[in-house]
Amino acid sequence: QGISPEADADPDGGLDLEEFTRYLQERERRLLLMFHSLDRNQDGHIDVSEIQQSFRALGISISLEQAEKILHSMDRDGTMTIDWQEWRDHFLLHSLENVEDVVYFWKHSTVLDIGECLTVPDEFSEQEKQTGMWWKQLVAGAVAGAVSRTGTAPLDRLKVFMQVHASKTNRLDILGGLRSMVREGGVCSLWRGNGINVLKIAPESAIKFMAYEQIKRAIRGQQETLHVQERFVAGSLAGATAQTIIYPMEVLKTRLTLRRTGQYRGLRDCARQILEQEGPRAFYRGYLPNMLGIVPYAGIDLAVYEQILTKGPWCPRYCTGNTTMNVFMVVACGTISSTCGQIASYPLALVRTRMQAQASIEGAPQLSMLGLLRHILYQEGVRGLYRGIAPNFMKVIPAVSISYVVYENMKQALGVTSR
Repeated sequence: QGISPEADADPDGGLDLEEFTRYLQERERRLLLMFHSLDRNQDGHIDVSEIQQSFRALGISISLEQAEKILHSMDRDGTMTIDWQEWRDHFLLHSLENVEDVVYFWKHSTVLDIGECLTVPDEFSEQEKQTGMWWKQLVAGAVAGAVSRTGTAPLDRLKVFMQVHASKTNRLDILGGLRSMVREGGVCSLWRGNGINVLKIAPESAIKFMAYEQIKRAIRGQQETLHVQERFVAGSLAGATAQTIIYPMEVLKTRLTLRRTGQYRGLRDCARQILEQEGPRAFYRGYLPNMLGIVPYAGIDLAVYEQILTKGPWCPRYCTGNTTMNVFMVVACGTISSTCGQIASYPLALVRTRMQAQASIEGAPQLSMLGLLRHILYQEGVRGLYRGIAPNFMKVIPAVSISYVVYENMKQALGVTSR
């Protein structure tokens, strides 16, 4: 499909040998020009430093390991450089017009939404910002997140229900929690709180993206690019900014998720009752543990993802077309990394949820973050800090899978070029 419209001289919908030969000759000429533009020292080979320079020229910073991975995908003779023949054979049938296309072909990015709202923002190049491609990717990510969260909403509600109500005495398990929720409100009650969970995706993504760009600019100063650690700091601060602004929606989501039948008439009624009965400060209950959870979650998630996806010894076996990761490998890496991030940050997430909900539960102690941690440890031990983690793990694989599939289809529908 990529070759046919360009090479079909007489629009008959097919290619004859002469048209195909002409196409290859023209492609080879363009590829030679691209090769020379990337071969900055004109020694007839492209090395890792020249790959890094090409990315940097387009406003994208990549590590030495990432550049080596790109080079390794084309290097057939083991010299860790790319000569003209290796370059030509690799790109001859790809529909690429210029060096920028090559760089975007190399670049890899995924948006895997599991509904935890703690991920570092996606990275966009200068060209993607200028052409408006960035907002299409944000829209694709938001739709993927909405579908993913809706598909796994029963497990998410079960997690919150167990975080707040499960204890050593009642021994509430997964089946017991599901039975209890269905008995109280019917099957539809399993989706309580999903509306606002989906509603907050768009403002959070937009705020996170804008804050990330501003913070990066402030950190960079006179530097040409940012190091990985600086980008992580910028991403964490952007996540914290977005969470600070939309946090009242988090509190509303928890209250609506845990509500009894008839307790609230809707989102507005829930907000009004909280404001009248508990005051404005109630909308920021659990804010501190939520902020503290961003760094371990996002840091471990990103570190593990990069480690297993780009440095794992098995990686080359799962590559298709040399530079495009196998979809199952990407989903597996996303699942493992998000799971590790959740294990590290889960006690803080549980404390946050308890603090958000405790004012609405009869007889629940009104404790601070440290007071609640001490209370849980004293009453239930370390296991008490992981109440509800089983349904949380159960939703990771379907959430990541749904998010990935919907994201890729949305990108195609919006005309977003694969990165």
